[in-house]
Amino acid sequence: MGINQKKILLKGEELWKEYPTGKNLSLQVLKGVNIEVRDGEMVVIVGPSGSGKSTLLHLLSGLDRVTSGKVIFDGMEISTFSDEQRAGFRNIKLGFVFQFHHLLSEFSALENVAMPALIKGESLKTASVRAMELLHEVGIQDRSNHKPNALSGGEQQRVAVARALMNSPRLIIADEPSGNLDEQNGAKLHQLLVELTQKRGLTFVVATHNPDLAKRANRVLQLVDGKLVTGMKAAV
Repeated sequence: MGINQKKILLKGEELWKEYPTGKNLSLQVLKGVNIEVRDGEMVVIVGPSGSGKSTLLHLLSGLDRVTSGKVIFDGMEISTFSDEQRAGFRNIKLGFVFQFHHLLSEFSALENVAMPALIKGESLKTASVRAMELLHEVGIQDRSNHKPNALSGGEQQRVAVARALMNSPRLIIADEPSGNLDEQNGAKLHQLLVELTQKRGLTFVVATHNPDLAKRANRVLQLVDGKLVTGMKAAV
């Protein structure tokens, strides 16, 4: 089945986001954004710094609330969820990879990967077995007992990817995932994300400035003046 025949997993309808800047004043960051993401595709969002890429990811993932509009994930309108519901939804249904890995410095790589499952209520024994499997999948199982400060930047991001996979999410949200890596490690990370999309059938929504990652996507969307435009060349 081609990507275009697969079901729509995530949809944003007329998404507006504004932030108050003073008395009766506000800054409009997103202006009626519409987006559809299908099961098993990688969608990359590009645009200059400050264009609203991170804001859009935050709305789509429930990290922030829309000013107006709807966010629908697998038939659920998550934009109406309470804060508690959104937190539970994010932990179970989504995985996140950020520019800065946000690993917990006092815990080992294995413990960091296991953390989402522990938050969900799994036992440490059960979570640790799966965490080790994921570290093996991303190629750094031999670094499982190292804390983040003993890992290279590329290794830290691989741990972050493994952590994002811990609860078997349907969707991974990645915000400049290689933005803090050198070219070589960035390329390795991009290849890993593509392999995960193909092997696991995962869905990715990625904000990036990196042309190498953009050319690997199924679709590339560009934020222009607070709106998404299509028509950019997708990866083969």
